[in-house]
Amino acid sequence: MIFFALAPVILVIASGYLLARANLISGEQWVGVERLAYFVLFPAVLFRTIALADFSSVPTFDMGAALLSAIVTLAVALLAARTLIEKIWGIPAVRFTSIFQGSLRWNAMIALALAANIGGQTALAMLAVAMVFMIPILNGASIVVLSWYASGTTPNFSKILKDLFTNPFILSIFAGVLMNISGLTMPAIVDDTLEIFAQAALPIGIICVGAGLDLSSLRRPGPALTMGTFLRPVFMPLLAFLFANLYGVTGQALTVIIIASAVPCASNSYLLARQLGGDAKLMAEIITLQTLAATVTIPLALLLFT
Repeated sequence: MIFFALAPVILVIASGYLLARANLISGEQWVGVERLAYFVLFPAVLFRTIALADFSSVPTFDMGAALLSAIVTLAVALLAARTLIEKIWGIPAVRFTSIFQGSLRWNAMIALALAANIGGQTALAMLAVAMVFMIPILNGASIVVLSWYASGTTPNFSKILKDLFTNPFILSIFAGVLMNISGLTMPAIVDDTLEIFAQAALPIGIICVGAGLDLSSLRRPGPALTMGTFLRPVFMPLLAFLFANLYGVTGQALTVIIIASAVPCASNSYLLARQLGGDAKLMAEIITLQTLAATVTIPLALLLFT
């Protein structure tokens, strides 16, 4: 089941790589495709999923607390070790931003597919809880880290706030939460339109990842790629499991927490790295290797922790 959810993603990444090497779409045209995914398609997915979720049927705050605790723990550990990482392995700050995103962010689209296959609508509602708690803080933390380290200079506070409050992912989540708690019914024509956008988001975002990939570098994996690839699948499910037990999360809610923590890094991490000056090439390589490794690491995490 898990293999069949991941295999199409791998194939679409490969198609993006082939399309770029065939020069069917030029470099400038790829920028436009990336912006479409970043500003329109992924925000549509987030808004619709959250706006339609039934949060009253799931252990919302216990799940949120477990997930946030795991994220904060790993984020603090990474930031505390940043200088040491550069001294020992020679990894500069701009490449650290890709390690940070690769270790913390998650591919909600893959998680949605897995949750639907494993637990149906109830699991999807639980995953929407994970999205509300995880995506704003992960996007916010990623934006701050990219703003702080990618340029090589310390940005002013107003720039960080601007990056946060103009981020389309964060805005779409807030809008989805407001729609959800308002009690309003989404008009069918709006819902159908957003569903079409949502169906386009994953393939286009993953194609962009493949287009930015340089497979020659994968044959020479360095410490940055190794660290960015394996920190997340090794430590995030373990931390999530420990905090889920601490907060008393069990059953299907625990399964959803492990899915959310075990899936590979979000494909839009690449888009964010491109938008904010990070190491997009390294980010694409981390996403690809994590996705390949996930055929083993996700089943192993579910076996060990659920």
